[in-house]
Amino acid sequence: MSKGIVISLYDFTGEALKPWALAGYTCYAFDIQHSKQNLNTDTFVGSKGSINYIHADLHDQETLNAIQSEFGDKPVVFGMAFPVCTDMAVSGAAHFKRKAEANPFFQADAVGHVTAISRMFNGMAIPYFIENPVSVLATKWRKPDHYFHPYHYGGYIPDDQAEHPRWPEYIAARDAYPKKTCLWTGGSFNMPPPCYSNLPDGGYSKQHLKLGGKSQRTKDIRSATPRGFAIAIYEANKVKAVEENSSWL
Repeated sequence: MSKGIVISLYDFTGEALKPWALAGYTCYAFDIQHSKQNLNTDTFVGSKGSINYIHADLHDQETLNAIQSEFGDKPVVFGMAFPVCTDMAVSGAAHFKRKAEANPFFQADAVGHVTAISRMFNGMAIPYFIENPVSVLATKWRKPDHYFHPYHYGGYIPDDQAEHPRWPEYIAARDAYPKKTCLWTGGSFNMPPPCYSNLPDGGYSKQHLKLGGKSQRTKDIRSATPRGFAIAIYEANKVKAVEENSSWL
């Protein structure tokens, strides 16, 4: 029997859901890159949990309405979202003028997608977070509730799993790299305490030098959820998730 349901939006890798699935939760990763034709599911030896990868155009309000309708009466215990940051991250500010000439409302549209996600999670009455790098969300919506760098949580990764299982040549072992990341949270979300990994000499990873360009693969690697952060989020919120699920029994 599943311990409950966890939902993740704009999630291609499913990395953020893995600790939940390993603990026995049924997880759903929604992203436009997932197959329309086939439902792909990850299962784990010794666990009744799973990660189900669902194709979804999350920029369509009807899609969010359908998700809330589908899961609104089910035991959802936690939500997370990683909305596309292309039109909001300050790292891309050099392109804002050109984008505004093509669509004066490009940032209002992007921020609107984020606030719609927040309304959906609030409507489901669950703990949640919305993640983005430093962006215009802080001024055009509201200031983040929390900030972190991946290396703040690298210590949660077990010693025998230090290397990244998918992209070890691009992502530093034990998430030992800085990338200021913001969280907008709601419900009874708990921010986990840090457990640091050691940064390289000079305090900066060189992995960003390998991840230039605009290919979808490069974007997927750059936006992959830090594994230590994913573990820490689960550890800090699993008790609350049990309490949420018990209300459905």
